[in-house]
Amino acid sequence: MRIPIVAGNWKMHKTIAEAVELTREVRRGVRDLTGVEVVLCPPFTALAAVREAIGPAHIGLGAQNMYFEEQGAFTGEVSPLMLAGVCQYVILGHSERRQFFNETDTGVNRKAKAALAHGLVPIICVGENLEQNQGGDTPTVVGGQVRAAFDGIDAQHAKKVVIAYEPIWAIGTGVAAVPAEVNRIIGLSIRGALADLYGETIAQAIRVQYGGSVNPANMADFALQSEIDGALVGGASLKAASFVSIAKAASGNL
Repeated sequence: MRIPIVAGNWKMHKTIAEAVELTREVRRGVRDLTGVEVVLCPPFTALAAVREAIGPAHIGLGAQNMYFEEQGAFTGEVSPLMLAGVCQYVILGHSERRQFFNETDTGVNRKAKAALAHGLVPIICVGENLEQNQGGDTPTVVGGQVRAAFDGIDAQHAKKVVIAYEPIWAIGTGVAAVPAEVNRIIGLSIRGALADLYGETIAQAIRVQYGGSVNPANMADFALQSEIDGALVGGASLKAASFVSIAKAASGNL
């Protein structure tokens, strides 16, 4: 059985003090929650403080990005060596990184390999834009992103990866994708590509989240879908009450 994973991507929000307060509120809210894995992904500046605020609670910690080199003259970048031992997860290939910072499938693949080599669990984001969706190109685009991201990664490492399907047209728009359609796309385009690479058993073992205007009102419908394993949450993760509600919905503990 795949355990749902709900990760809060705080993006470029929260000072250190604000991040600590939000972490404490989330920690209280999910204290007795079971059946779901909760992960917080604050900005780099707050990683250490959030880690301390999490304390012994069963909450994972993730970074929002990472460079693939261990060290070097790469001003402004953060390496897997720097993240190892600080957090457990790292978001890679988010649509905003692809759109605003020109990240490519090849770069995401290099980052994923580097993360796995240093014991970090990549949350690899894939998704199509509105034009591609309306043009019927979703299977080609999303399946291609999956194949590129996993290129050269062996089955044992692949099983550790989390995939976040985030249709670009649903991110930050308030318009979430239809749960049944997301379920179909994940099964066909994501697990289908994984099955081609690793076989059906591995494809069924890898967790796939949904991301894109997730909120407490729609999470229960996504959680009912057999192919969806939690959510990568953006704006709704910035308030403890809404994020905790999403985590509870994902776990089935409404």
